[in-house]
Amino acid sequence: MAFVNTPVTNPPQAGPAAEPVSPSELNAWRRGFTPQAEIWNGRLAMLGLSFGLGVLVIARLALG
Repeated sequence: MAFVNTPVTNPPQAGPAAEPVSPSELNAWRRGFTPQAEIWNGRLAMLGLSFGLGVLVIARLALG
């Protein structure tokens, strides 16, 4: 097996993942496959998940 003890050489250095964006740009309501739409998608998914879990907890407490 030639790959068992092969030392790792210097991996290529990655550049910056993305250029910085202002907070107002991140909160912009944009449609389509944009970073802003993905941010809002995540926010609304967390809101829905929290609401659903809250309803379940309240229903359990109300029913005994």
